[in-house]
Amino acid sequence: MSKLVNDEIAKKFCGILTRRERWGLSWYGWLIAAVFSILFAGFLLLTVYPFLAVTRRVDTNVLVVEGWVHEYAIQAGVAEFKSGHYPRVYVTGGPVTGSGGYTTDYNTGANVGAWLLRNAGIPSELVQMVPSHVIGRDRTYYSAVALRDWFSEQKIAVHSLNVVTEDTHARRTRLLFQEAFGKGVRVGIIAVPNRDYDARYWWRYSEAVRDVIGEGIAYIYARLFFHPAA
Repeated sequence: MSKLVNDEIAKKFCGILTRRERWGLSWYGWLIAAVFSILFAGFLLLTVYPFLAVTRRVDTNVLVVEGWVHEYAIQAGVAEFKSGHYPRVYVTGGPVTGSGGYTTDYNTGANVGAWLLRNAGIPSELVQMVPSHVIGRDRTYYSAVALRDWFSEQKIAVHSLNVVTEDTHARRTRLLFQEAFGKGVRVGIIAVPNRDYDARYWWRYSEAVRDVIGEGIAYIYARLFFHPAA
């Protein structure tokens, strides 16, 4: 179509339309794009769960268990405590969900987790609950801060620690504990697999899909946008 014809059409529509040439994908280009999309989706399916549910222990005698975890993770914490010959286990956690905020230390995830650990066979005197009073966003971070401050108040020097948590929450937990304790403390992480689904085929289970998507978004937020006050 000639430029003259284009100008005439534009005039009829008060100049609000214009016509330009553009590049587009051919059928061969669409085929290549589809193949790369399928390969990328397959790569995500195979790598995103292991990325989030990371386990990397460090050599330490300090064991921490997040108190909000399910009972199967508590059992894994007990096994880690016994096999690692830790002198004590520290349990973190803030106000129980649905409580409307902090009321007492006994209404926290730290106390619930400590109670489960004692029932699972760890002597009471070896279980130390360290509750956080913060509810709402960034609960994992402020639970780590509460533990850091407790160590400081007790004049306990900590140079490394291992944290037990649930599968897809692990990488974010390690990131936030490291943020709270600083570069001078090595933070190890132990991810306990969820017994309700097969982690090798997590995309087949609705619960696992929710966990991976939710924790994936939360990790990106924590990595890129979470900047706690000094």
